[in-house]
Amino acid sequence: MATPPATAPPGPVRSTRLTGRAALLAVVMCVIALSLAYPVREYIAQRQQIGALFTQEQTLSRQVKDLQTEQNQLQQPWYIEQQARDLLHWCGAGEKCYEVIAGASPFATAAAQPKAGNPWYDRLWRSVQRADQR
Repeated sequence: MATPPATAPPGPVRSTRLTGRAALLAVVMCVIALSLAYPVREYIAQRQQIGALFTQEQTLSRQVKDLQTEQNQLQQPWYIEQQARDLLHWCGAGEKCYEVIAGASPFATAAAQPKAGNPWYDRLWRSVQRADQR
């Protein structure tokens, strides 16, 4: 007896085509992704803004603390006197104050002075005349 050739068992044939359910699922996923994109972007922008404002608040509170310290110092007479001596070169009554000026020695300044010569406008006029003669 002869045996029949082997064939695939009969059953449901799976299609590789896009089904209606898959298309609907893809559309729903796209709609959800697009509807969430703007709020997520706004959330991230607001978090960055909050971080910047927090940094600014810390800077301003540090400045306020520094200004309060300066205000407290300016209410003290000894601090005002010290600032007057340092910044305004104030000297109290009956005191002899000296100020040392840093720089070159007085002997070097005399040698560094330019020799008395023609003024700049005279040299300029002579250069114009020389250029005209050529």
